[in-house]
Amino acid sequence: MRFDVLTLFPEMFHAVMDHSIIGRAKKNNIVELNFINIRDYSEDKHKRVDDYPYGGGSGMVMQPAPIYNAFASITHGLSYKPKVIYMTPQGKTFTQSFAKELVTEEHLIILCGHYEGVDERIIEEIVDIELSIGDFVLTGGEIPAMAVIDAVCRMVPGVLGQEESFKEESHYSGLLEYPQYTRPPVFLDREVPEVLLSGHHANIEKWRREQSLLRTFHRRPDLLDTVLLSETDNKILSKLK
Repeated sequence: MRFDVLTLFPEMFHAVMDHSIIGRAKKNNIVELNFINIRDYSEDKHKRVDDYPYGGGSGMVMQPAPIYNAFASITHGLSYKPKVIYMTPQGKTFTQSFAKELVTEEHLIILCGHYEGVDERIIEEIVDIELSIGDFVLTGGEIPAMAVIDAVCRMVPGVLGQEESFKEESHYSGLLEYPQYTRPPVFLDREVPEVLLSGHHANIEKWRREQSLLRTFHRRPDLLDTVLLSETDNKILSKLK
């Protein structure tokens, strides 16, 4: 799977995405990550990429030409148009469900805005999806873009050691993940639940399902409306209501 990121700060991505699980996936050619500096495609001799907004107002707006030139450098010669995502607080909220949709794409381009945003004409011309990671505003689209790349990349086959590593995690199935424990068996007088030490896999799976339901009910009850629950699940939840 290939990602091309249009940004004013490619060094931010190298500092994060060249390490850990995503860094290994990149090194092993499981995913391709390219970070393109929009400033390199400015037509201004000083490599300027922003200007004052028409109509007045505070702040600066990213000019369309440098962004389009950077986009054209990626798509030139391709027989298809990659899906283009613009990271913006005005976009639809990014979810695990949408991450599962994006992992089916072969090639994504992510545009990171800055300042007061980008010229609307570039959105109209090249952007397919406007995406947000939450109802708050950051100084740029780089951190949100990293979150999207990380969430999608870890579901690409081969990135994690086992597919179950992400299938049992919070939000993948709609529920929050069950509690996790490791050695030592007792820490600060708190013991690991006995069932996890029993070696009885059926009982362990039952306990984990119950804990996922309980945790979701107490922390994110809104998620339960989106999950297909079994008769056993409903019996567990009915005792809490």
